Amino acid sequence: VDLSENQRVFSCINSIKPNFFFNLAAQSFVAYSYDNPIYTDIVNNLSVLNILEAIKNVSNKTKFYQASSSEMYGGLNESKKKLNEYSKFNPISPYAISKLSAYHYTRMYRKSYNIFASNGILFNHESPLRGEQFVTKKIVKGLVEILNGKKKDPIYLGNIYARRDWGHAEDYVDVIHKIMNYKKADDFVIASNKNFSVKEFINLTAKKLGIKIFWSGKGLKEKAINEDKKILIKISKKFFRPMDINDLVGETYKARNILKWKPKKNINELIKDMILYEKNFK
Repeated sequence: VDLSENQRVFSCINSIKPNFFFNLAAQSFVAYSYDNPIYTDIVNNLSVLNILEAIKNVSNKTKFYQASSSEMYGGLNESKKKLNEYSKFNPISPYAISKLSAYHYTRMYRKSYNIFASNGILFNHESPLRGEQFVTKKIVKGLVEILNGKKKDPIYLGNIYARRDWGHAEDYVDVIHKIMNYKKADDFVIASNKNFSVKEFINLTAKKLGIKIFWSGKGLKEKAINEDKKILIKISKKFFRPMDINDLVGETYKARNILKWKPKKNINELIKDMILYEKNFK
């Protein structure tokens, strides 16, 4: 179903009347949203309104989950504080703005129409199945291919000093299930409570692969090489966003205490899973 088609969404929900509706659909690539803001808003915002209207009118017992995003916090975190459910939002990309609007629609329908509608404000959730346009996948896949001799060119990246709170998607699916089975609808920040720079992610991946990595240069001239002087990483202006968030890290006190949840896998286990996937299936 194309979620932007109001009548199709209405008909589908009316015929099924689902117990649960997990809305994980989105145009989720932030960089793409700058070039395609209208499409991004239709998919990420208007579609959510379509779903909520249908639930309200023909299936008001359906429990609804909206996949919200840490990008909604935007550039407010210069103090590097951990962000929770009460932190202010300051979206700086079309993706983040669309997600924030859908977040507020979800809250409005919960409070105004008494339907079960919850938001999970998920920080970066990675797995071996991540799309290749996302930086974690790009790094892991690229370094594995370089190590195996399948990739001759360097990996081109943008802002390697951006810091993100990376968690394992398996852990986050577990907590989404807990959110939907909690006694009442609510909003929860889901994160690992730690963050790392893109550069640190590269170094951790290289270490797990047994690659000795050496950095040199500054700015657009910064690069990483191996022991054989082969260039592994280069910086490209093409991959910088018009506006970027320097630091994101979440605080999951509410989820830990109310849902009794905490992540089982740390960043090293995440990278290990991603590497094993590339080695075994590619």
